[in-house]
Amino acid sequence: MSIIKQLRRYSLVAITSAFIASPAAYAERIALDGVAAIVNNDIILESEFTQRLALVTQRVQARGQLVPNPQVLRSQVMDRLVLDSLLKQLAERQGIRISDRQLNQAVESIASRNGMTVPQFRQALIAEGQNYEAAREQIRNEMLVTQVQQSNVNRRIRVSDQEIRNYLKQNSNANQQVEVLLSIILAALPQEASPQAIQDAKTRIDEIATELRAGADFADVAIASSDAPNALNGGDMGWRRLNELPEPLAEAVADLNSGEISTPIRAPSGFYIAQVRDTRGGAVELVNQTKVRHILIKPSEIRSPAQAKRLIDRIYNRLQQGEPFDEIARELSDDKGSGSEGGALGWASPGQMVPEFEQVMTRSEPGQISEPFQSRFGWHILEVEDRRTKNMGDEMQESQAKAAISKRKFDEELANWLRELRSQAYVEIKN
Repeated sequence: MSIIKQLRRYSLVAITSAFIASPAAYAERIALDGVAAIVNNDIILESEFTQRLALVTQRVQARGQLVPNPQVLRSQVMDRLVLDSLLKQLAERQGIRISDRQLNQAVESIASRNGMTVPQFRQALIAEGQNYEAAREQIRNEMLVTQVQQSNVNRRIRVSDQEIRNYLKQNSNANQQVEVLLSIILAALPQEASPQAIQDAKTRIDEIATELRAGADFADVAIASSDAPNALNGGDMGWRRLNELPEPLAEAVADLNSGEISTPIRAPSGFYIAQVRDTRGGAVELVNQTKVRHILIKPSEIRSPAQAKRLIDRIYNRLQQGEPFDEIARELSDDKGSGSEGGALGWASPGQMVPEFEQVMTRSEPGQISEPFQSRFGWHILEVEDRRTKNMGDEMQESQAKAAISKRKFDEELANWLRELRSQAYVEIKN
């Protein structure tokens, strides 16, 4: 998913009630110096844990949901802090950063969705006793975590031509364009689960199903019982097309109406229960496409952000002097897939590229070489080669099929990858 889509989950309520510490919380942190956990070469302070626990509790209460058993909530919060630490450490090793420009764009987007300018958004936070700079850093951290997950998980996903053909054959009807607003609860299984572990997870999900049938609130139960990474968000997955969901999950929710809850669903990563909170449908229409090529230069362990910027500026000067775009892309682009093709990315549809790339692509004229600009992937120079309006033909259907299959696989692969990351780490919980 793109950055804009990722940031849909940020809202003024979420920021001000979930993760942003007040000045009083920061004053308390000075007094609390104990170590709550050791995560590889990083530590989680008692003050960090206490602060996050209090803020998550406030968020749950603000939503009118039941606060889970204290021991369960403490475990969920600690698991989230441990994963965040591991992901940030991985981002540092891989040279992944969120620039101030990217952060400013995200803050502007959040403020706009709340009907405010950035100054108004800042004043609203201050009026509620919140710390604006802490809010910005939390947004940066969330963007960083999301980028690390996408970068590492997408490399593990492969979509074969046969999978695309099967998908197109099975999903040729209009019903597959239906979207559902979905929440999930997961009883997770390890990759090589024993029969006893499978039975224990099945028993646990059956008990959860019984609790839900008795009238328990789905989000409350997700917070207290789910093993999914989004547990503390009440299991919210946002809007998903049926054809973007893992097949067992898609089949289970396809016939559910708004507000209905599925029976337990067996999937490779464990047992799910899903709730459809709303549905909406959409028809396929003509799309405006742009044929584009680019050169990517990104920071790494051997190239600092400043060095990456100097290199992209030198490349831009070479292009302005008339050197062939495709030759420089083959020589220097860090996007090896497109670089080997002279930087060619083919025909791009709206929403296919990250927002920073799409904005520059949209305002560039055919034949125009853009100035260097930055996205979460690094520094780009692009050239729009052509534009067209295209109906949904075979080529577009295959492209959408590949994207849908990849998205379907992402959630399963993310869960596996996070388990592997945690299992390979040194984690010592002190309390």
